[in-house]
Amino acid sequence: MAKEKIAYVCTSCGYDSPKWIGKCPACGEWNTFSEYRVGKAAPQVLPDLEKGAQKSSPVLMSHIQTDDEPRINMGDGELNRVLGGGLVPGSMTLLGGEPGIGKSTLVLQTVLRLKGHKVLYVSGEESARQLKMRADRIVEGASSQLSTLYVVCEAMMERVLEHIKEVEPDLLVIDSIQTMATETVESSPGSVTQIRECAAMLLKYAKESGVPVIVIGHITKEGAIAGPKILEHMVDTVLQFEGDQHYMYRIVRAIKNRFGSTAELGIYEMVHNGLRPVENPSELLLSDVKDGEELSGVAVACSIEGVRPLLIETQALVSTAAYGTPQRSATGFDLRRLNMLLAVLEKRVGFKLPQRDVFLNIAGGIRVTDPAIDLSVIAAVLSSNVDTGIPRDICFAGEVGLSGEVRPVSRIQQRIAEADKLGFRKMIVPRANMSGLDTGKFKIKVVPVRKVEEALRELFG
Repeated sequence: MAKEKIAYVCTSCGYDSPKWIGKCPACGEWNTFSEYRVGKAAPQVLPDLEKGAQKSSPVLMSHIQTDDEPRINMGDGELNRVLGGGLVPGSMTLLGGEPGIGKSTLVLQTVLRLKGHKVLYVSGEESARQLKMRADRIVEGASSQLSTLYVVCEAMMERVLEHIKEVEPDLLVIDSIQTMATETVESSPGSVTQIRECAAMLLKYAKESGVPVIVIGHITKEGAIAGPKILEHMVDTVLQFEGDQHYMYRIVRAIKNRFGSTAELGIYEMVHNGLRPVENPSELLLSDVKDGEELSGVAVACSIEGVRPLLIETQALVSTAAYGTPQRSATGFDLRRLNMLLAVLEKRVGFKLPQRDVFLNIAGGIRVTDPAIDLSVIAAVLSSNVDTGIPRDICFAGEVGLSGEVRPVSRIQQRIAEADKLGFRKMIVPRANMSGLDTGKFKIKVVPVRKVEEALRELFG
C-alpha cells in the first residue's frame, strides 16, 4: 500500500497544494485550504453488483446511438421542467439551499408521489419517526403509498451500500451528503475529504447500476454549495433552492445540467402541507389592487425565465437625499444596471438625479436578469419621481440602450400573449420587434416605441 500523504485542497475551487497557504493562487480566496489525506487504496464499491452492471469499453463515435435518454417522470411539472423533462437513469443530482428552505420537504413529497418505483431514502439528519410524521403531513393518506418507499437512518457509507444491495432501489436519496462518512478516511463527517470520497462512491454506484441518485447538500454563508468545488463538477445536475423564509415563494434553479437547459426555473408556494407547484406564477407575482387605484412608482414588466413568460411588478421609490451622498439600492435587480439606467434618464431624457435617493424592488422576492425589464424600471422610477401612477392595465417589455433607444427583445409574441391572457389593455414594446408580428389575433393594444422619450410621452403625455 502506498504511503499516506497529506495534501491541502481549496474548498472554493479544488486547487490542491502540498502545504498549507493562506491565499489560494487559483481563485484568490483566503483561508480556504483544508487538510486532505491521500495515498490509501480506494474502496471497492459493490464489486458484485448484480443489477444493471455495465463494463466500459471503447466504442466508435459512429456506432453510438443518439436516441433520447429515457427519463423518470417525477410527478411534478415544475421539477420536471428544471431537470429538462425528468430524471435521467444513472444520473446524480445535487440539491442545495439554505437551512429550513424546504429541501427535504421537496424531495420527500416528490418521492412519495412516485408510482411504480422503489425508493430508498437515506437520512443522516432525521429519525425515521420524524420522516414518517412529515410524510403524513405532506401527503394525505401517505401510509398507503409508503409500500415502495424504504427509509434508513444511517451515516456510514459502507453500511449504506449494504442496504442498497439488499433493497435494490430504482431511486436513491441521500439526505445529506455532509452527514455521510466512510471508514476509509480518518476525518469527521462534513470535511473536504469525507465529502469527496462519499460523493465518489455514490457516483460510481449510479454509473455502474443505472440508478439515479438525488443528493441533498448544505450551503455556506456566502450561498455556495458547502464542501469542495469538485463536488459540483462530479455530479450531473446542480439545483439551487432559493427563497426568503419570510416569503411564501420558493424557486428551484438549475446551476448545472448535463441533460437540459440551465435557464429554466420552477416556482413553488410554501403551504401548511408542503410545497405547492405554481402553475401560473404571473397571477401571484402581481399585487391585488382594486380597479382604478393607481400607485406611483409601480410598473409591470413581462420577463422571460427559460421558456416561461412572467409578469412581475417593478417597484421604485425616489425621494430627496437625507444625507450628502444619494443612495442607490436594488433588490432582485442588478445595482450596476440600475445606475446605468439612471444615467440614461439623466443624459437622454433630462431627468436630474444629483440629490435624489433611488430604491428599486422586484416584487415577490425573485431575482430577474432579463434585460427586457429595463423599460419598466425607467417607467417606475419616473412615476415615483413625479408621484403619478401608471395605469394597472399597462405593461412593458424592452431593453434600453446607452443612447436612450429601446432595443428589441426575444420572444415578443409569447410576452404579448401572456399579457393578453391576464387582461392587460396596453403593452409598450420596441418598434424593432414589430416587423412580421401579427397583432390582430390579440385583444391587447400594442404600442411600439423607438426611444425612451416616446414611451414616457405615451404614459405621462
